[in-house]
Amino acid sequence: MNSPKEIAQNYIAIGVAKTKLPAVKMLLLGVLAGMFIALAGVGSTIVSATIATPSLAKLLGAAVFPTGLAMVIIAGSELFTGNCLLIIPVLEKEAKLTGLLKNWIIVYIGNFIGSLLISVITVYGGTYALLADNAAAVTAISTAVKKVSLTFGDALLRGILCNFLVCIAVWIAFAAKDVVGKVAGLFLPIMMFVLSGYEHSIANMYYIPTGLLASKIEKFENIASGVANLDKLSWVSLFTKNLIPVTLGNIIGGVVLVGVFYWFIYLHTPKKKTVTAGVGKKKKKK
Repeated sequence: MNSPKEIAQNYIAIGVAKTKLPAVKMLLLGVLAGMFIALAGVGSTIVSATIATPSLAKLLGAAVFPTGLAMVIIAGSELFTGNCLLIIPVLEKEAKLTGLLKNWIIVYIGNFIGSLLISVITVYGGTYALLADNAAAVTAISTAVKKVSLTFGDALLRGILCNFLVCIAVWIAFAAKDVVGKVAGLFLPIMMFVLSGYEHSIANMYYIPTGLLASKIEKFENIASGVANLDKLSWVSLFTKNLIPVTLGNIIGGVVLVGVFYWFIYLHTPKKKTVTAGVGKKKKKK
């Protein structure tokens, strides 16, 4: 197992390599990560819809969702929220800030494309019509409405806590040297963020478009009309009411609470003050 200090040291090279990926590969790896997270969201939605007891449904849905990050790390892809740790090689002056921003922008776009792709395929492929009484569609639409009904402050704060846990999950996964250890290590922090209702910008790129698209499907119109505050759900509210504040919160949680903290603890070396010979010494009286 790698120690926390070894994780910080190892991540410098990992982070530098991420910032130097060709743009096309960066984008495609971002698309894959978006698909992985979205598919975990699909599984979580379906599981939640099969359980009548709300608390148990939430618990089982949270237990399924870590599959997404497991695929991201083990299969290999680029996830915006995890890449908030790129601040570490930047602070070490091994990577440039422009490289970090390039990675964030391209990967974020790729994540959105991948998430939206899964939303379109699952909605129009009939995934949410598989359960009795279209229970999965009800869950998908209700979840989307709840997410765009958050206040800016709530979404921001939930975003901070979410990516604190996501980056801790990534950090723990880097401690392990085998696949089983990595999956076991990331599982609980991710389960905790879902169970606690925190907000993940990339997951929401799946959840909100899915609810929005499903609400426009003819066979789900009766279901959608019965969901309170459905009028709040739109492509505009996806960004203004959720993605913007949640993304800002994710950046704060991942960059500051994990990246900067661990860099300062394990890598930062205070500069020693140079003492000029003779300065401050009293001259001896003759």
